[in-house]
Amino acid sequence: MAVFASLVVGADGSTTKGGNSRAITSGADRTAFLARRRNADFLLIGGETARAEPYHRTPVPVVISSRSMINSLADNRLAYWWNLSPTAALAKGVKKFGENVLVESGPTIIDDLIRSRALDGIYLSITAVTGGEKPIDIAALLANFTEIDRKEIDGTQFIEATNLSKLEC
Repeated sequence: MAVFASLVVGADGSTTKGGNSRAITSGADRTAFLARRRNADFLLIGGETARAEPYHRTPVPVVISSRSMINSLADNRLAYWWNLSPTAALAKGVKKFGENVLVESGPTIIDDLIRSRALDGIYLSITAVTGGEKPIDIAALLANFTEIDRKEIDGTQFIEATNLSKLEC
């Protein structure tokens, strides 16, 4: 099973700007993001992400883990809105769609999956954008992993972090 999260943040750790990630992403990040997405068996997101980001068309099924059953993706025939915890939605999605999972949620669900030891790794893109909202501590996030590879493309730093550390998350 391969369960990876994908997250873009600004240089100051901002995860949104103007209510979503569009103003934080870069061209290089968008290209990498879309390539990863096409190779997944399904995407896992939360209700807040479903309401804020453009998930009305996806190349693979998208599972929404949300307590709110207000389905903002009713027009996406590949959307499955489940009132389950992120780990339960992940397990159900693996059984239904396959083991290659891309988690495209915000930091709350990513943190939950780290605590439950359900992630194999994270693809983190850091752009030059600053002044956004909902910042995370990038160093604290990466401290959860033991192997970290970094590269830079067109001003965007790409980090692939794998192997959850044995430390308490």
